[in-house]
Amino acid sequence: MKSTKIMAFAASVSMLLSACVSSPDLPSPRGQASPMPADTTFSLADIYASDMFSAKSFPTTRWLADGSGYTTLEEAENGGRDIVRYHPETGERTVLVHAAQLQPEGAEEPLYIANYEWSEDGKQLLIFTNTKRSWRTHTLGDYWVLNLDNGHLVQLGSDFPESTLQFAKFDPAGSRVAYVMQNNIYVQDLASLDITQITSDGSSTIINGTFDWVNEEEFSLRDGFRWSPDGEHIAYWQLDTSGVPMFTMIDNVSELYPTLTEFPYPKVGETNSELRVGTISANGGDTTWVQLPGDPRQHYIVRMEWAGNSDELMIQHMNRAQNNMQFWLAERATGEAVSLITEQSNAWVEQVDDVRFFRDGQSFLWQSERSGYRHLYRFDRDGNGLTPLTEGDYDIVQMLEIVADEQGNGYAWFIASPENPLQRYLFRVDLSGETPAERITPQDWPGYHGYAVSRDGRFALHTVTRMGVPSETRMVRLPDHSVVSELEMNSELKEVLAEKLTADVEFFQVEARDGLVLDGYVKRPADFDPSKKYPLIMFIYGEPWGQTVADRWLGQTHLWHDYMTQLGYVVVSIDNRGTRSPRGQAWRHSIYMQLGIITVRDQADALDQMLARWDWIDGNRVGMWGHSGGGSQTLNALFRYPDKFHAGVALAPVPDLRLYDTIYQERYSGLLPEAAESYEETSAVTHAANLQGSLLLVHGTADDNVHYQGSERLQDELIKHNKQFRFMSYPNRTHGIREGEGTSLHLRTMVTEFFWEALPVE
Repeated sequence: MKSTKIMAFAASVSMLLSACVSSPDLPSPRGQASPMPADTTFSLADIYASDMFSAKSFPTTRWLADGSGYTTLEEAENGGRDIVRYHPETGERTVLVHAAQLQPEGAEEPLYIANYEWSEDGKQLLIFTNTKRSWRTHTLGDYWVLNLDNGHLVQLGSDFPESTLQFAKFDPAGSRVAYVMQNNIYVQDLASLDITQITSDGSSTIINGTFDWVNEEEFSLRDGFRWSPDGEHIAYWQLDTSGVPMFTMIDNVSELYPTLTEFPYPKVGETNSELRVGTISANGGDTTWVQLPGDPRQHYIVRMEWAGNSDELMIQHMNRAQNNMQFWLAERATGEAVSLITEQSNAWVEQVDDVRFFRDGQSFLWQSERSGYRHLYRFDRDGNGLTPLTEGDYDIVQMLEIVADEQGNGYAWFIASPENPLQRYLFRVDLSGETPAERITPQDWPGYHGYAVSRDGRFALHTVTRMGVPSETRMVRLPDHSVVSELEMNSELKEVLAEKLTADVEFFQVEARDGLVLDGYVKRPADFDPSKKYPLIMFIYGEPWGQTVADRWLGQTHLWHDYMTQLGYVVVSIDNRGTRSPRGQAWRHSIYMQLGIITVRDQADALDQMLARWDWIDGNRVGMWGHSGGGSQTLNALFRYPDKFHAGVALAPVPDLRLYDTIYQERYSGLLPEAAESYEETSAVTHAANLQGSLLLVHGTADDNVHYQGSERLQDELIKHNKQFRFMSYPNRTHGIREGEGTSLHLRTMVTEFFWEALPVE
């Protein structure tokens, strides 16, 4: 569910395997259904097993702090990758680091650059390579430092086991590097290469400087330590995972006998890790722990940074229900903390990223939904507290760059869309609060815009997409948004799409039963005939971490939906209330403790309105599909409205919300035991006996996020009530169901054939 969670839409080859159970009301998987048309303009293999529709993205870049340009990685002639700088206006290309400089003595090839970081003075380069997954991301690996003055290349922690270092970073002076190794923090001097171990209690249950599975997944917490601005101290998180229940996954494929993987995973109502924050001298010694109130296992420390100086820490501390968060200012020397800001809600609150400090920590920027919309504020400790910098009935979607001096004079650049929640635009606001925010994206440039703003605010790498139009990347000047150069326009792909895609696409709106307006899009066959009746497939995510209805390129999902229209289907997606649309706090919070209820009620209401408005939709042939949270909502639609939804594909769903992790599910569904009745009512398993239509359930057995266990519990309930269904397990596939040769094509072929049989095209 969400990002990783958010629609990891996979795809597939072939047909339902013998392991699947067929519904008696459907044709058998082979031979008895009418064959699918062969005259489509492209095949499923073209989408999932070829490069026909590959979109080119501009290479990952980063702006240099001195404003001299941006750097990117480019393949070198003799192997490896060069680090190249481009001037934003002239396009002048300069190789800053040749791949040959990154070839260790005695090695046959240069280091592969997974990531890199410059020291503040730009004289040294830190290379991350030889990476491995920790939990769900590649945070383990080896680190090397290249001295650009003398060309000396050295490996950090060279005596440690291979690929065991994490989150290495220079101190402000560029003379030392700190990193995590096996749950302890180390500091290495770059001149002598001497290593100082500054924490020593790290173990299988005590984690210093990094995080457990659930905090990484839900709060995006990975790197768990920070150098102080003066380089004298390190602030870090420590987790105690003892008592957190272990989850076990079985691998039946890789070895002769099954192998087990275990890791701490707190499900709803279970014991969380204990979190605390402390500071320690970069030379080692005792840790001074920040003194925060309450049981640490019933609270979360969701963000921590130095508060604009080397004497204070900013800590965001949230209760377990996640409806109250306090901004604490903690003294490094004593650990004593005072609360400056409290955010609270009847549902949940959000952590605040991009807290920027000025005036030696006396002022900082804050984001809050206290007005009903997410806006930017300035907090002055020696003044009147919070001052709004942006106002109005719209949300700030993303903070991009803050270009200001140490006194806080300058601008904040952000993404918002006040008039149309389906699109995204660039804005900026003066940090003085004296003038309103101004839109920078030109009015005649509709679409879904993204920007990487230079550190000096003079240029931006600008990317824009539209529904059915892949990304275009340009260099633009700011603030006039004039185009400097076109960097990647995906011209070849556009030509292919113009030739191959045929669906008629449009956005529309419907009303829920209480009058709330819902956004949607509809895709119709190219030979659409309003006098005919068409089967309908609805695509859903429906939970707080996804927005399916947006004016943007949707990649393989868009292509598969076009393919289905060529088979004769109408495809629709509706964003029910609660989805991550920038429509205000009330919109998002309206699904609190109502996931699976009000979410699919909106979908049912939308279907009723479409049937009343468009008589070319066959109300007896309606299907739905979704992945992760969308799979959960698909189940709820089939079970709660069996007379309306006749077929559904649920990929990697959470059939019982009590089986998901504490942070995500308790945020949106409440705490046990108080919310026990709500969990029972909102879980799809509770209503499985109502299934009347055709269900295809799919899950990967190595899904460490949404566990295979949930689909097995659902199967057990369906079997109890003699409800026939189809099921496919993908061995050793994780939540995205994409690993392994042929997996995506196999999955999407199976889904296509399922709908062809369950919702026949006449």
